[in-house]
Amino acid sequence: MAKYIAQIIVLGAQVVGKAFARALKQEIAASQEAAKRAGGGPQGARRAAANASSGLTLEEAMQILNLEKIDAEKLNKNFDHLFSVNDKAKGGSFYLQSKIVRAKERLDTEIKLKQPPDNENSAKPS
Repeated sequence: MAKYIAQIIVLGAQVVGKAFARALKQEIAASQEAAKRAGGGPQGARRAAANASSGLTLEEAMQILNLEKIDAEKLNKNFDHLFSVNDKAKGGSFYLQSKIVRAKERLDTEIKLKQPPDNENSAKPS
């Protein structure tokens, strides 16, 4: 009886070990693919940080707000429309509203990253 229990434990450990190894390989491949898409370097690191903080990639955010390119005016127009259409009081979905807000936050972050940094030295009086 003890022999069978030991065999079951060993077999279970092998199955779990193989599943863990397969999941780890998939995660590494996904990480590498995401790094390639982000562009690598400092720009890629900023983009990856923005993706992690909002939970959305830039592409997903643009799809949610129906944008082909990042344009602040069209972004605000689409956001206002989609947010009001999905208002809970009008029979909309709170889940969709939250996705719309996250998408806007992600795109606002991208717009902020693309803006050139202000030169602090030029703002200081001599």
